[in-house]
Amino acid sequence: MKKLLKTLLLFTVTCALINCDNDNGNAANETACNYEGFTFLDTNDNTQTLIPETDLVTDFFPNNGGPGIAAVEIYGGNPFVVFTTNAVTVGATENINLLINGNTYPVTVTCQRAGTLVGEEFRFDVTANNVEAEYCVVIDSVNP
Repeated sequence: MKKLLKTLLLFTVTCALINCDNDNGNAANETACNYEGFTFLDTNDNTQTLIPETDLVTDFFPNNGGPGIAAVEIYGGNPFVVFTTNAVTVGATENINLLINGNTYPVTVTCQRAGTLVGEEFRFDVTANNVEAEYCVVIDSVNP
């Protein structure tokens, strides 16, 4: 009985660590940014990278809206995108406008992973009209 309880506890802890359900259960980026940049899952369940992370700049502003009110801005790439959100804590959601090549698209963004230092990751789930995409980026600069 003691061995069964230990095994059950180990299994539960392992599932909690490995199966971090940050998304819909199908994303390869659930526990690590395997596909960095602006990506989406195509109709064949293959991850497609629209803009690689190396073509994007990610700026973190810890006091953008006043002391302790943070924001993230991601921009660059071809097509050129500008993405700015205050949803910078895990689970935070915000309706924003995503700018792509000068055109504005209303989207809902949910923060899935939040860093605060240069080199740490941010991960955002972006949805609009039953389409889902993802930003998985590394912070390039922190601006007070």
